[in-house]
Amino acid sequence: MRARLLLRERRIIAEDRFADLVIWQLPFPAPGSAHSFKYRLAFMVDGKCMVRFDNETGKGDHKHIGDRQVSYRFRSIETLVDDFWRDIEAWRPQ
Repeated sequence: MRARLLLRERRIIAEDRFADLVIWQLPFPAPGSAHSFKYRLAFMVDGKCMVRFDNETGKGDHKHIGDRQVSYRFRSIETLVDDFWRDIEAWRPQ
């Protein structure tokens, strides 16, 4: 099996903000992850990333809220996307 794109979406939220969601299914887990998905979900405001969920190779599942990086417990693709939108709704400018 080759990597398969499951989702690629850019959603414009306002003139100065948008969300990018990219999710791939891999033939094997990415280094640092226990599942076979590679993902990057980012919320951008004025060209700066305010919320990002990703599993960068070797770092495993984590999320960024502003300048903070915290681990993230991956459960499923559906939960990942729900958690991402929930964090965007809770986001407040610093």
